[in-house]
Amino acid sequence: MAAWGERLAGVRGVLLDISGVLYDGGEGGGAAIAGSVEAVARLKRSRLKVRFCTNESQKSRADLVGLLQWLGFDVSEGEVTAPAPAACLILKQRGLRPHLLVHDGVRSEFDQIDTSNPNCVVIADAGEGFSYQNMNKAFQVLMELENPVLFSLGKGRYYKETSGLMLDVGPYMKALEYACGIKAEVVGKPSPEFFKSALQEMGVEAHEAIMIGDDIVGDVGGAQRCGMRALQVRTGKFSSRKAETTQMAPSR
Repeated sequence: MAAWGERLAGVRGVLLDISGVLYDGGEGGGAAIAGSVEAVARLKRSRLKVRFCTNESQKSRADLVGLLQWLGFDVSEGEVTAPAPAACLILKQRGLRPHLLVHDGVRSEFDQIDTSNPNCVVIADAGEGFSYQNMNKAFQVLMELENPVLFSLGKGRYYKETSGLMLDVGPYMKALEYACGIKAEVVGKPSPEFFKSALQEMGVEAHEAIMIGDDIVGDVGGAQRCGMRALQVRTGKFSSRKAETTQMAPSR
């Protein structure tokens, strides 16, 4: 195994996942993972550029940053790449009007988006909002469209909170894909476009960046497919058993 100095040679920027890497969500806002506040502070004192790259879709970017600051992290809203703002940009560029199946906590991100007479569906981690009634309404909207378009803010299977593992948006996205016979457009990790936008904001090339996350598919695999190096932390949803049995591309 190569020494760390060799593995990190040429790295100019670090992309950090948030949930499961910096903190675990939960009652009262959740809790910072041991050592994470200090680790971010050390990175920011170094020569490296730092950006936060998250699939968080239950909170607006402003609320997420406020929570992180309350937990003790040095982070600003402009340093965070999140799927809801990226989705809004796509909707505006393509003149789409979404039916929103999203958590109330992120709905404010879409305040400037026309949602009348929807011609697409946006699904995110709606939590308790994933009722039969709400899923069926999204299904009906898609089935009534001549060219149905489904956006999913990430496609994670699950994530970790302080109370345990929680279903993410991915299983619900797959249900709509199967029912409607369509393929969702993913806005968020592991989408290459999402990683590229984060790299552009940071001002570094893919081969000069490393992604740090707890998701072997969305964080590590997605980053490696974009030409980045990647590290999986042993916190959050990490499972040593899954890590041993999951095949992934060799790190650059």
